[in-house]
Amino acid sequence: MNHPPAATPLVADPDQPRQGGTERAVVDVAVGVLVQPDGRFLLTSRPAGKVYAGYWEFPGGKFEVGESVEQALQRELLEELGIRAVAIERWRQELVDYPHALVRLHFCKVVSWTGDLQMRESQQASWQRLPVTVAPILPGTVPVLHWLGAESGTQFAM
Repeated sequence: MNHPPAATPLVADPDQPRQGGTERAVVDVAVGVLVQPDGRFLLTSRPAGKVYAGYWEFPGGKFEVGESVEQALQRELLEELGIRAVAIERWRQELVDYPHALVRLHFCKVVSWTGDLQMRESQQASWQRLPVTVAPILPGTVPVLHWLGAESGTQFAM
């Protein structure tokens, strides 16, 4: 099921100034919600040197020119984790207003992939269930945890 993005963006760290002001371009990001048959999902930490370093998120990254959601996600999962997604299902979108960028997150469920996880950006990875046991959680990741909780009947708590 593909849901349209929220009409109002999720505002991360509202007390901080927005770089680029109110007329910032939207950055499109493909995000993989890797789910195992037992319901566990993969969270990875943001690498050192990146904005929000150490925060936990679902893997993915920015689109390159001319890429579709699926192509961007395939490339990012290979670059970051060394895996190839076999089946990508577009799921939901969320617009997130971070201090450093206005980001449109294209969340896709990935239930089948080939290869073994390799942390190619020196990040950490953790297979999780709700409630998650890693912290801090990247603001754009929080809605997904709520959606997963709603689907499974499990309450998400931070």
